[in-house]
Amino acid sequence: MLKLRVIPTMLSKGFTLVKGTRFDGARAVGSAMQAVQVYNLRDVDELCFFDIAATSEGRGPDLALIDELADRCHMPLTVGGGVHTADDVRALLSVGADKVAIGSAQFDHPATVRAASDRFGAQCVVVVIDVWRGGGDPTVWSHNGTRDTGVEPAVWAKEVELMGAGEIVLQSIDHDGMMDGYDLDVLAAVTSAVDIPVVASGGAGTFDHMVDAVHIGGASAVAAAAMFHFTQQTPAEAKQHLAAAGIPTRC
Repeated sequence: MLKLRVIPTMLSKGFTLVKGTRFDGARAVGSAMQAVQVYNLRDVDELCFFDIAATSEGRGPDLALIDELADRCHMPLTVGGGVHTADDVRALLSVGADKVAIGSAQFDHPATVRAASDRFGAQCVVVVIDVWRGGGDPTVWSHNGTRDTGVEPAVWAKEVELMGAGEIVLQSIDHDGMMDGYDLDVLAAVTSAVDIPVVASGGAGTFDHMVDAVHIGGASAVAAAAMFHFTQQTPAEAKQHLAAAGIPTRC
């Protein structure tokens, strides 16, 4: 078994970090630069940084901001938000991103993942899959959870794997910010459908939620935002708890 990664997620509007619940009611929770400096000291495996305003504002990635963050980030950095083309991927890699996350663009521009994977390698191409049940069957939603694509999560996951994605971040809108646990049913369905790593995201509130994501959901990595922003729990403590549950983690 590969060692599990523990990944804090940062959502931003410019230099300001924000957090809400179920993709709504975002409020400021601090500075992106300060958070990077804190995580540098906290035994973090990777960071995810998503600009949630880029798509709705119709703009590309803030390259100057990513350049500044990457210069101070001592761990691998995945960046998403406003990525529409393979040229956007190239630009982010050139300013220091280690991986680039693609979400809505794959619906608007279906060749994006394949073009980026062919040009830069699957290892740096991440696809974000946002899933919402809304009281019914889970489907993939795009454009910050505003458009229902009608596609089943496991079906879409297999499609993007075939397109060249090297990793999937599976985000539950229903559980986002609720700290009530990951959507284990959807997670298990997606991890069973693909052979690439799947990062569980949306709902982590305790270390046991992370254990369940691995033992029940089959996740290769666990991401958390509210858990690390609003509680005293740390990534290092998460690794200790996971190791005690028999899950190997990175030192």
